[in-house]
Amino acid sequence: MVQEISILEHTNILSKYLDLDQRGKIVAEYVWIDSSGETRSKGRTLSKKITDVSQLPEWNFDGSSTGQAPGDNSDVYLRPVAYYPDPFRKGDNIIVLCECWNNDGTPNKFNHRHECNKLMTAHASEQIWFGLEQEYTLLDPVDGSIYGWPKGGFPAPQGPYYCGVGTGKVYARDVIEAHYRACLYAGVTISGINAEVMPSQWEFQVGPCEGIKMGDELWIARYLLNRVAEEFGVKVTFHPKPLKGDWNGAGCHTNVSTASMRKPGGMKAIEEAIEKLSKRHKEHIALYGSDNDLRLTGRHETASMESFSYGVANRGASVRIPRSVQAEGYGYFEDRRPASNIDPYLVTGIMVETVCGSIPDADMTKEYQRQSA
Repeated sequence: MVQEISILEHTNILSKYLDLDQRGKIVAEYVWIDSSGETRSKGRTLSKKITDVSQLPEWNFDGSSTGQAPGDNSDVYLRPVAYYPDPFRKGDNIIVLCECWNNDGTPNKFNHRHECNKLMTAHASEQIWFGLEQEYTLLDPVDGSIYGWPKGGFPAPQGPYYCGVGTGKVYARDVIEAHYRACLYAGVTISGINAEVMPSQWEFQVGPCEGIKMGDELWIARYLLNRVAEEFGVKVTFHPKPLKGDWNGAGCHTNVSTASMRKPGGMKAIEEAIEKLSKRHKEHIALYGSDNDLRLTGRHETASMESFSYGVANRGASVRIPRSVQAEGYGYFEDRRPASNIDPYLVTGIMVETVCGSIPDADMTKEYQRQSA
């Protein structure tokens, strides 16, 4: 309770400073992804309102402090690729998504966007749409326990929590609502939210987004979630199995649709794509998140990691075809294998590579191996 009061007091104090005139300057918060798959950021003052990403200057940071460079050659460069209205500072202030580059002109080994964008550009005529269902779990920042759960105990078994309403069924709805509004303000294509099967587990959906925008917008939505949770004094984890036992894990179900899939008769294209996915199951699993073996057990609405399966309306399959898609004969499919902690560039990249075809100078599996080396 002391912490909650302190947060409220600090928020009230901060508000009067956020109302101050910025004298024609704007603040650009540069955001990037570090070596552990977490977002980092720092702000800089710019002299005028930004109307195009090309107006944003390149910047740099100490990569030795983020696991992205050695100490004796630590400069890593930030190249802006997209920007969004800042829901925290508001006004003309912006959040800037950046790629990380080394000083020799090569992409940093944790920069998976660069290779993903090659594939998206090469297959732009496919008009591939994605929708990502990001599940996550809220934790107590002090002891790391599941937020709102009885200390040293457990709530009632799963059942009343999914899309639940009411005290004891949902926790921290204020955090979720704040995040929803922050995404809308920033222009993120957030399409919905819901409470998930495990209490204090939530989901937001981003999409449909075409091509590289999918990875960009999911990373920004994650950044906004962590910033909002920071203000409420709650911790967010994207771990796919934050609690062992008879509790659902957390995934990032990936919905996919090409132009040919969205046309009448598109079921044929969907079936062809699923056949291609079945032949590269191991390659996809390798890029579908760390500790995913703890989640993909064949239980708790998951398929087994060991084999590929698909079915209509089957949430225990690797890939699900929605019942409505089967009835209409066109639409999209859902890959249920990706974990909640995926890098969306790796997942959407290998999806395009498998479904639409590889290109000579991009290989998402080798891209991941390059990071691991």
